[in-house]
Amino acid sequence: MKVGIIGCGAIANIITGSITSENNGIEIAYFFDKDIERAENLASLAGGVAALDFDEMLNNVDLVLECASPDSVKEYAPIVLKKGIDMIIMSIGAFMDTEFYNTVLNVAKQNNAKIHLPSGAVVGLDGIKAVAKFGLKEINLVTRKSPRSLGKDIDTEEILFEGKASEAVKQFPLNINVAATISMACNKDIDVKIIVDPKVDRNVHEITARGDFGEFKTTTMNFPCAANPKTSMLAALSAIRLLKSFNETISVGM
Repeated sequence: MKVGIIGCGAIANIITGSITSENNGIEIAYFFDKDIERAENLASLAGGVAALDFDEMLNNVDLVLECASPDSVKEYAPIVLKKGIDMIIMSIGAFMDTEFYNTVLNVAKQNNAKIHLPSGAVVGLDGIKAVAKFGLKEINLVTRKSPRSLGKDIDTEEILFEGKASEAVKQFPLNINVAATISMACNKDIDVKIIVDPKVDRNVHEITARGDFGEFKTTTMNFPCAANPKTSMLAALSAIRLLKSFNETISVGM
């Protein structure tokens, strides 16, 4: 399987380094970024091609992995899917725009293309998906991040946001993809609280779900990427796991 990447930043570097170091039937062959130097640097490390033209990449890959931004999803996803090419999308917050979501869903269906959304920086999505239509009554996310990861210079804890996921991803499009991921998993606009906390050095996500099935809670304490403190290392690892799963005979979990 040949893969093309949109966005050649921190996550793309981690994914590419892991995939190209193993003999797994996956070749990350093309690299596209509006900053052509970043694409060239990553392509050089991976022995791939820096695509100067987006169509050139689409004509030579089986799947496109987006690692850029919600704006890039909105710009490029319809083009990719219209060609019948599957996508892995990391910037899931783009799908909290209902009109865009419905447009992309229709394009994918019409062209027999699949959209894959990694679990990202949280655990427990399998449970959320399992109970989503079976008595899930309450679900919320509390995220704690360091001031550095949010570009803040404070020494006391502060509630930065409290509201629905759809509004959270508008205000923090590069920081709170997890809220969109959970919302997509349960088809609800979940309640979100974002806290900037100088006492933490990790990105902490606490999910609570209650319903007829009972109750479960998960806490994920992620180390941020060294190259980009806004991004959790686990987000990149989830995409690597998803890529590798395409070639597996037995699949565990959902």
